[in-house]
Order: sequence, then C-alpha cells, then structure tokens
Amino acid sequence: MSTINEYLQELKGRSVTVIGMGVSNVPLIKMLLRAGVDVTVRDKASPEKVAEQAQELESLGAHTILGEGYLQNLHEDVIFRTPGLSPNTPELAQAVERGSALSSEMEVFFHTCPSHLIAVTGSDGKTTTTTIISEFLKEAGKNVYVGGNIGKPLLPDVADMDPEDYSVLELSSFQLMTMEQSPHVAVITNLSPNHLDYHHTMEEYIRAKKNIFLHQGEEDRLVLNYDNAITRQLAQEAVCPVTWFSRKERLEEGVYLRDGAIWLTNQQGSREVLPLELIQLPGEHNIENYMAAIAAVDGLVPDKCVRAVAQRFKGVEHRIEFVREVNGVRYYNDSIGTSPTRTTACLDSFPQKIILIAGGYDKGVPFDQLGVEIVAKVKALVLTGNTAPAIRKAVEQAPGYAQSGLVVQDAEDLAHAVLAARDLAGEGDVVVLSPACAAFDQFKNFMERGKVFKQLVQQL
Repeated sequence: MSTINEYLQELKGRSVTVIGMGVSNVPLIKMLLRAGVDVTVRDKASPEKVAEQAQELESLGAHTILGEGYLQNLHEDVIFRTPGLSPNTPELAQAVERGSALSSEMEVFFHTCPSHLIAVTGSDGKTTTTTIISEFLKEAGKNVYVGGNIGKPLLPDVADMDPEDYSVLELSSFQLMTMEQSPHVAVITNLSPNHLDYHHTMEEYIRAKKNIFLHQGEEDRLVLNYDNAITRQLAQEAVCPVTWFSRKERLEEGVYLRDGAIWLTNQQGSREVLPLELIQLPGEHNIENYMAAIAAVDGLVPDKCVRAVAQRFKGVEHRIEFVREVNGVRYYNDSIGTSPTRTTACLDSFPQKIILIAGGYDKGVPFDQLGVEIVAKVKALVLTGNTAPAIRKAVEQAPGYAQSGLVVQDAEDLAHAVLAARDLAGEGDVVVLSPACAAFDQFKNFMERGKVFKQLVQQL
C-alpha cells in the first residue's frame, strides 16, 4: 500500500489512458492531470455529445479520443477502464498482452486508502446492506465514507482519510473483475443469475464476485449467506473466518432468527441483537440485509446503535419506496428491481396480490421462475420494454396460469403502463413498478426510471 501522492508520483513519466468520462472517472482524470501525469481520455460518446466535458479536460491538459474508434491504438503504459467495459474486450486484452497494466478508479482507491475497508457485493440487497452498515457505524460515532457503486467517488477523499475512519463500499461484479485487493470485512448478500449479457457465463460472474474475499488476510472477516447455495459453497475458498447469516436456520454460530428477533452467537456467547418489530423496511429480504449488516459490524458497533438505526431507517430511494395513495390505491417504486430475484423479493413484501409493472432491458437472464411467482402473487400485470414478450411467455407457460384470472396487458412505454395500471386498480389495491430488468432500453439507469415513474404517479 502507498499514499495517493506516492502512487501519483509513480505514474509520472508513464503514459496513462482513462476509458470513460463517467461519474467515477472524472475525479480520477482531474487528480492525474493535477499531478502532472500524461493522460489520454477515451470515450465512445460522439465529440458533439460530450463537447463541454471534453473541452474542460483538454483545458487541464488531457488528450481526448472520442467516438466509435475510441479504443483504437490502445498502447498506453497504464489503462484505467470504466467498470462497464469488460476486461475481456479484445482491444483491452490485446493491450495487456503487449504489456499495458490494467487498473480502475476503485483499484487505485483500495491501493491508497488508509481507512478500514468494509465492502458489500451480491446479486440483490447490496445498496441497502451497504447503507445500513454505514448508518450503524455513524450511529456509533465513527467517521464514515460511503461509495463504490453508490454515492460519490471516494478517491478524491483519500488524502483526508485517517486509519481510524471507515470506508463502506458497494462493489459490482464489473468493479471486482480485475481487483487484486480485498477489504478487511467482505459481505456477499446472495448470488443468482445476473448481468449475463456482460459476463456471458454464470461461472465468470461468480469468479468476479469472489475477488471481494480471495485477497483477504487471516485477520479479516467474510460474511456469507448460509441460505444461498452458491455463497455457502464459496466458504471453502475463504482465507479468513466466515461469519454466516441465515433467515431459515438457527445457526450454532453466526446471525440467525429466534423468537421474533435477530440473534448473534459468537465466541463470547449468544445474544438478542434486534427485535424484528423495530425494523421499518418491509419484506423478508430486508431482514436478511439487516442480518448481513449486523454480522459485518459485530464488535464494532454496540447493539443499542443497531436498534436505533432500525427504528428510524426508512430505506433507500427506488427500493419498495412508497410514492403516494390515489383514490385508495397505493403506488410503490421498486425500480431497483433489475433482476427476477429482486422482483420476487418485492412480491413477497406485500400481504396481498398486487398490480405489477414489469419489463425493460434484456440482460440475458431467464424469467421462468419469475413467471411462476407472478401467477401466484400478481392480480394484474402490465408489461413494457424489450423483455415484455419474454416475460409474457414465462407467465403464460407457468403452472396454474389458465385458472389464475391474471390479467396481462402490454404498454408501449412507462407513461402508458402507469395509466394502464391505474385503470386496472380499485380501492385497496397496490401498484408496484418492479421491472425485473435493467432500464437501459428506455432510460439512462434505474434511478432515472424510478424518478420518471414517481413523476407520472404524482400527475395522476
């Protein structure tokens, strides 16, 4: 490990390229330029689309290569990739073969960060678990930085961090693919098929996720979901002790449910940490998120801080977020439902059958099991986006569909879907946007989709 200033000094005299002018990379680019590093910025956006941003970086000394040919002649000594660009991209792989070093903003952060590092990954629940952990630590009086796949890039804050501070990170499989360092506390919430449009195989997806713990030391901690078959298998490769959490089993050691509360058993004994009645977030998946967070902070945060957070924490935007009630119908925004397992967890959070708005960008994930869940837990389904035909097919082929009375409608876009859901709903009904898909077919990301949905509901 080196300080950020030492790291920047090492880059002087070497050619550097940063691929992508996204949120996480711009602070990195500016930091490199301020340190006198020779930087070429590459982005697939057309020069017209990013003219203002490109001009600003050029005025600071950057060279820019924009548009379709942005990866041509990739020859620089050090290449910082944007997470959305797979390291398997031929141009990147060939550059590495020729001797280029491949890195990323997050890898630099791990290399130079002096604080305690706690990181969370998984297919579902990452953001909520990361947020809960950070709230626990803040409640206990710790100085906490939150970032990674959520919040702002933390690299610009590294110089101000102290060893007693805590950095809590959400890490995606994209970020983890090339990571060669792991956090002091690593959490994997669960694993299920996701992002197969990017990783192509489930094996590659799991391999990326494993980097969150493969480089840990014996004194570190790994938190795993005992109820998830994939994460249970991963314990065999753990370098350090594993702390399990389970909603379904009463564990001899770890975090588990007992008598309507979350309990923890470790070498110091067994104790009740959090009564479930204090948790403000709906759904069994959020109980799991609390369990993972409690396992992560054991020994760092008093139980009274855990209970204080549970009583006031109402959740993260776009995660089963109550929007408003109109004519006796309640509307919820679960735009974070970007996979079938997320949407299934959302369906399980309501005691009644709901009216569901689903569909979006195709990540190559099957919808067969989601079709079964929809038939069992949805009274009316409104489909929109690229995956609408595939979800409809899964629903119509699910056992019991013909007898279910489930109404399925198509809508050309989200605005029409909201109107269709309104027309299908009566007093006492619940309408939920939980698409089971990414948003990229119609929106920049799931946040934009959620904000548009909330605006449409407010206009009803």
